[in-house]
Amino acid sequence: MGRSRLIGGLAALALVPVLAAQPRSPASADQEVLGAQRLFSAWLEGQIAYRGLPGIVVGVVADQELIWSQGFGHANLETKAPMTPQTKFRMASHSKLFTATAIMQLREQGKLHLDDPVAKYLPWFKTKTAGDDDGPITIEQLLTHASGLPREAGDHWTSYDFPTADEFRALMPDRQAAFPPDTRWKYSNLAYTLAGMVIEQLTGETWADYVTRNIFLPLGMASSSVDQNVSGLATGYTRRMPDGSRSVLPFVDARGMAAATGITSTVEDMARFVSAQFRRGPRGGDRILSSWSLREMHRVRRLENTWTSGNGVGFAVNRIGDKTYVGHGGGYPGYTTQTLIQLDGKVGVIVLTNTNDSDPNGIAIQLMNTVGEAAAKAIAPRPVRVAWDPSWARFAGLYRGRFGDSQVVLLADRLVLITPNAQTADNPIQLEPIGGGRFRYQAPVGGGPVGEVVRFVEEGGRVVRMITGDSYVDRVSP
Repeated sequence: MGRSRLIGGLAALALVPVLAAQPRSPASADQEVLGAQRLFSAWLEGQIAYRGLPGIVVGVVADQELIWSQGFGHANLETKAPMTPQTKFRMASHSKLFTATAIMQLREQGKLHLDDPVAKYLPWFKTKTAGDDDGPITIEQLLTHASGLPREAGDHWTSYDFPTADEFRALMPDRQAAFPPDTRWKYSNLAYTLAGMVIEQLTGETWADYVTRNIFLPLGMASSSVDQNVSGLATGYTRRMPDGSRSVLPFVDARGMAAATGITSTVEDMARFVSAQFRRGPRGGDRILSSWSLREMHRVRRLENTWTSGNGVGFAVNRIGDKTYVGHGGGYPGYTTQTLIQLDGKVGVIVLTNTNDSDPNGIAIQLMNTVGEAAAKAIAPRPVRVAWDPSWARFAGLYRGRFGDSQVVLLADRLVLITPNAQTADNPIQLEPIGGGRFRYQAPVGGGPVGEVVRFVEEGGRVVRMITGDSYVDRVSP
């Protein structure tokens, strides 16, 4: 897994068909979005000034459009080169998203299964196990950080001397697993290196070439590369020392571990990857994966033991307040990065920095809470609501079944459903009108018949039964 040949260089990317111009997102000119940009910009400029940060580039994606991108500070402190949306950064562990995407592409083609043992494709793969009966490590366990393998493959974060593919293979027999597979979430760059090698074994090409041909090219990511000291790359800096100084860090080649941490990209290219997460339909063209594969990647498969965060396939999954985000962070010598994607709102934010103490995750949360949230509101489809019919008040009343009672309660212009002997009444089930005297059972959790239809049976001019999904209860009082 060395440097990518880029399939003939950037000229090959010019062969990507240009999509027809799309109408501008309503978020682009929305006054709340523009105001949120000013608010966030004022805050971020303060962060750079007071924390002495070199520079930052941010981007906000609303569905299929990068609606805002802006550079702050400097790409190089000595030359005062400004940060721009075209500035390139080492994306570090964002590379794992591309490795996971590649695995899912191969899975769609029937070339592998997620529960296949890694050794099926890499017969040389052997490590010292944590227990006597750990069982084989699977591809899914690599991608969800559930393999129990060590985090690293040597001292490369200290020496900046990453192993070649041959060196990596040679050191594997001496690696000791910390836990049996599926014991707990344990982040591992070593695991993703193995996943990249599986891709190479199956495709007969380098990981870098596969990703270029099957992800960069279809998405038009013309400014992205793997382990190349390209022009336009922001200068990477160390953390700020107690005396206020920062040192320049050298370009570091990830060599055999490119699948875990080797990609270089820009905010504009990463926006193309974020937009791909919102597309629906079968794989083809700029849909690099089918809808069902994307759902598989985005759902939680492995929780951290504290239940505060987890992992899908490649994607980190975090719950912040009442929102769930997928994305990834990255840290490399001189660079830290973060992407947060709110799938329900079809918005994503990208933060790229050229130092190791910038806290891009904290910046990304603020960007999401300001510009991202405003953009989500601007592009949210206007709900088609069935007008309230005052005659629906007749459905209110007490209903009884063998397993308990249900009370339909009339509020101002809507019906809600409660269990009358429950301990609380402040979070009732909503009965959302869908027409024809029918309603949708709307609940915050999925234990009941959430999403199913509620309808009422009338006989002789009076309501006698409520049917929810496939079950019913009879009315006992008005």
